[in-house]
Amino acid sequence: MNVEVCVCKLQSSSISASGSIVGDLLDYLNESWTPFHATAEAKRQLITSGFQYLNENDEWDLKPGGRYFFTRNMSCLVAFSIGEKYNVGNGFHIIAAHTDSPCLKLKPKSASTKSGYLMVNVQTYGGGLWHTWFDRDLSVAGRVIVRDSDGSFLHNLVKVKRPLLRVPTLAIHLDRTVNKDGFKPNLETQLIPLLATKPEEATVDSKDKSNSSSSKAVHHPLLLQILSDELSCNVEDIVSVELNICDTQPSCLGGANNEFIFSGRLDNLASSFCALRALVDSSALPADLSSEHAIRMVALFDNEEVGSDSYQGAGAPTMFQAMRRITGSLTSELVGENTFERAIRQSFLVSADMAHGIHPNFTDKHEEHHRPEMHKGLVIKHNANQRYATSGVTAFLFKEVAKLHNLPIQEFVVRNDMGCGSTIGPILASGVGIRTVDCGIAQLSMHSVREICGTEDVDIAYKHFKAFYQTFSSIDRKLIVD
Repeated sequence: MNVEVCVCKLQSSSISASGSIVGDLLDYLNESWTPFHATAEAKRQLITSGFQYLNENDEWDLKPGGRYFFTRNMSCLVAFSIGEKYNVGNGFHIIAAHTDSPCLKLKPKSASTKSGYLMVNVQTYGGGLWHTWFDRDLSVAGRVIVRDSDGSFLHNLVKVKRPLLRVPTLAIHLDRTVNKDGFKPNLETQLIPLLATKPEEATVDSKDKSNSSSSKAVHHPLLLQILSDELSCNVEDIVSVELNICDTQPSCLGGANNEFIFSGRLDNLASSFCALRALVDSSALPADLSSEHAIRMVALFDNEEVGSDSYQGAGAPTMFQAMRRITGSLTSELVGENTFERAIRQSFLVSADMAHGIHPNFTDKHEEHHRPEMHKGLVIKHNANQRYATSGVTAFLFKEVAKLHNLPIQEFVVRNDMGCGSTIGPILASGVGIRTVDCGIAQLSMHSVREICGTEDVDIAYKHFKAFYQTFSSIDRKLIVD
């Protein structure tokens, strides 16, 4: 084990012992190099905590007091716990987040050679700060489909932890104006990682040469050999790869007082983990659900960074189909449209995605009265043009949860002279008309290969989400609607 990993594990153990979830978040981040790994780790934690795995293709037999989950595409997950006092037509209390982050992905044909180097051709995924990917120790991780000895095909997750790749910057001696003119790489021709310089013939075992020749134009045999070594399979049995380029530097604490988390993929794995942990911990004991009338749910989607329009994204009806199936499974009678619509009317969604904290070197980029700070609690996001789904009512209800538990809260609107990002909140809110609030943890360096957030905000987010599950039913009942 290298020194960096040892230090991170020591930090993780120390924090966990203090009652904070930050150490567990660091472990989750270090496991979750891709949405596939993030979902697999979430699945492992749910099973360990007693949640029952459901297959979307099977009929579901659900019961009040039960805890369940299912996955889609190995990169999307929906988990839920049913209140003991649930009646058909009661609402769902949901926290939704996403498992993907901007990154580089291998092209279907990734192998190329330039000037004696073996290169790996990549696609840009999402709106990354691509200049931050230069001069980093990179590797690959993702999903590989392998042919089994019986002729079946198996999905395998792979993560090569040692540095394999690097995108080197051009020496300043050959680009004298870069500091004046800015670094503006061509993303097609200049953002190509180096894999090796050795001739490919010398990197593949003689027994594999005949089998790798057909793949040579697709992926480098050297890369396939590394994958086969990781998976303990033959190169010729690898039939498909779906790989991300990943930074190998571990997630860790930073700052003079260890008050920061330095990591890739904080957007949005920090939200995903806090939501998942809140659901697990608010449903851990039978007494936790004994007086609950609603269904507590967490939904983690893939592909938010590219619009969510996919089989595993928030644009698909995954969550709403699950809600309808849950409603149907919990009644012995045919569930009519009106029953499900009543459930939607009583439901509430928290769209959790990281927020833009005030940058000390660029304070003018924030609206004067809406400048979220680190260590000051969750940020409620507002936008009059509905880039966020927050309304006056949903913001009030979410702030009431914070008020009841003495938790800090902040609010954010973008400047009128700047564009505004968006989240899965408006997509889900408009899907079937569910009340929604958008919120997130304040962070810096969003969409960089290494991001930063505050440790206190992680614990506050977890406490806020847990309090939402535990107390929203009582708060919502106090709101009188004509």
